[in-house]
Amino acid sequence: MKLHDLHPAPGSRKPSRRVGRGHGSGRGKTAGRGTKGQKSRAGGNLPAWFEGGQTPLHVRTPKLHGFKNRGRVEYTPVNLGRLGEVAKGTLVTPDVLAHDGLIHDTKRPVKVLGVGDAPAGVTIHAHAFSRSAIDKLAAAGSSVQRLTWPDNAPVDEEAEAAVAAATAEKNRRRKAKRGKAAAAAAAAPAAQAAQADTDEAPDDAGADAPGADAPGAEQGSESNSESESESEA
Repeated sequence: MKLHDLHPAPGSRKPSRRVGRGHGSGRGKTAGRGTKGQKSRAGGNLPAWFEGGQTPLHVRTPKLHGFKNRGRVEYTPVNLGRLGEVAKGTLVTPDVLAHDGLIHDTKRPVKVLGVGDAPAGVTIHAHAFSRSAIDKLAAAGSSVQRLTWPDNAPVDEEAEAAVAAATAEKNRRRKAKRGKAAAAAAAAPAAQAAQADTDEAPDDAGADAPGADAPGAEQGSESNSESESESEA
């Protein structure tokens, strides 16, 4: 095997089609471009999204403005006014509401709203309650019980409150820790500058003090005193 013996695999290379070589070739005269028009001439290549000048699809399509909560829960609402004729001591559940025709969409959780008068002496099980509905039911002597979705199991209010309190305390401590770290970081440059000033202060004070005695000065004074004593002798 030599370099001049290397060839592409059969069928892997296909020669380009030759156009404009006469009628007998099948691609003569207009060379497969048709008759007249922008695309039949040189430089007539248009982008795939061009629509002849009208507003293109990517411009006339509405844009995603604002915020969309992907965790939003869609509830089936039920007003208290529709439960006004419920007999005292009745247990109202989502299944009862669906059986009586008060709700039609059973694939979503049920939320009780505070529109209308609350029934007296009933127990209502639902997945959510508005604040006004809870207040009206409590004033009418009725009780409420929240349910989980989609299990429809009773919610332990005390355990949920304990978890919420623990989470709030954890967030408070984390925020306080971050605040202390930020305060320390902000105070660090000032502390370093003060330390630098204190380190430089003794040297400057010693050099500028008028009564500072250097070792050479002490020796000079001693020699002067000795010379004076010898002269007196």
